[in-house]
Amino acid sequence: MTTASDRNTTTTIAVPDQARTTVMPRIRFSRRGAAIDHPDPDVGERLMVEAFGVADRDAMYGILRQLVRASMAGTRPDPTSLAFMLSMVQSIKPRDAIEAMLVAQMVSVHVLTMRWTCQLGRANDLAQQESATRALGRLARTFPAQMEALNRYRSKDEPAITVQNLSVQDGGKAIVGNVTQHASVMVADQRSPVAIANARTVPMQELGERELDAVHATRAARA
Repeated sequence: MTTASDRNTTTTIAVPDQARTTVMPRIRFSRRGAAIDHPDPDVGERLMVEAFGVADRDAMYGILRQLVRASMAGTRPDPTSLAFMLSMVQSIKPRDAIEAMLVAQMVSVHVLTMRWTCQLGRANDLAQQESATRALGRLARTFPAQMEALNRYRSKDEPAITVQNLSVQDGGKAIVGNVTQHASVMVADQRSPVAIANARTVPMQELGERELDAVHATRAARA
């Protein structure tokens, strides 16, 4: 793959705010290879860097080359598959280099999964069916594992929830200090103190005759 700009040094790109709402540029194919299709090459590179969530041109072009190769059908890149893969990358919105690499793998695995699904549908004998089924099963298990890995990586930066100014009802227990939980919800009991007390008390009609005799005997002894 040839690019519109090949540099020997790594240059960090600062993405302007107005570019963050612009659609990712498409890729133009020619006899020389593939290049970012944008009237202004510098702006096109900035937009692609932002979409991949990486810090510089080298990282962006590296992932872009890998996606171009992953989109190949036979010996030639498939512009339709590549456009789909780039659109999915933009939709998932990787936030750093780790997420960019993982998302690139996810979209590539998805494309391969669908290709093997097509191969399974076209299989003419048992050997082809078994081969396609094995490959499809492995790819289908890989994709949710990648999703889980991405969710775990992103959740490490989720803020903790701190609850302060706790109120204590009659019969309750106070907690000294702050209560902090991650990704959980604390639900207060909305019932009145009387209802809570009643819920903890066994009604008299549920006591048997022996229990009632014991209650009466206790009362008579106290009297």
